[in-house]
Amino acid sequence: MDMHRVRLQLRPGEQADYRHQDLIHDTLINAWIESGARPDQVIGASAQPWTFAPLGFHNQHQGRAHTLVVSTPSAELAAILAAFETGALRHARTTTGELLDFTSATVVHESPPMLPEQATLGVLTLSPIAIRDRSVPGKRWHTRLDAFDLSAAVNTRLSRIAGREVALEVHPDSLYLRANPRHSVLVSTKRMRNGHSAFVIGMSAPLVLAGSREDLLLAWYAGLGEKTRNGFGCIGLAEDGVGR
Repeated sequence: MDMHRVRLQLRPGEQADYRHQDLIHDTLINAWIESGARPDQVIGASAQPWTFAPLGFHNQHQGRAHTLVVSTPSAELAAILAAFETGALRHARTTTGELLDFTSATVVHESPPMLPEQATLGVLTLSPIAIRDRSVPGKRWHTRLDAFDLSAAVNTRLSRIAGREVALEVHPDSLYLRANPRHSVLVSTKRMRNGHSAFVIGMSAPLVLAGSREDLLLAWYAGLGEKTRNGFGCIGLAEDGVGR
């Protein structure tokens, strides 16, 4: 098993509340380790690639998730994800008074999204795509998908993961961008010691990916853009919608 992807679904009507994205991240880290992953495999500079997306509702500083999509192109992590320990999907944080509990979640294993000869893929951003704007000093994030070479930015990271050249074409939906020129979102990633929140700007829009089956599957399981292990860049099939 080279790559794997699951949906961790609460029962209909159930949801888990969160304020900062790192609460979900830390919950998943706990489950990864309890399921057999070494800490260095899932967190830190040398960690293997994986990504996630919470599905549900988010408004300003309050989120509610009924499903977590978790995905990895790593063969080692894929084997662990295939037998994920949901009993460890709970994280309590006294500093913010938060509790995320997904221990009752059902694990739904997802099949590869493509036919053998398929060369394009229509996708939605289940979690926003974060790409650093390196044309200006300091840490700035792009806010428009049509304001830079999106394909080059995506391929640079995927090539690094694969250890080979990845040559995808990544195109945002033109009509969507015309109707929604402001398609960036501010994601609260964590609460800092001074009480303020840290934010990352991500971009959300339907996309068309074109390329080889190998490259398309890598993008599907690894996610697009930067900070994917922090819950950015996870994609889903456009024809399926967000779903549960």
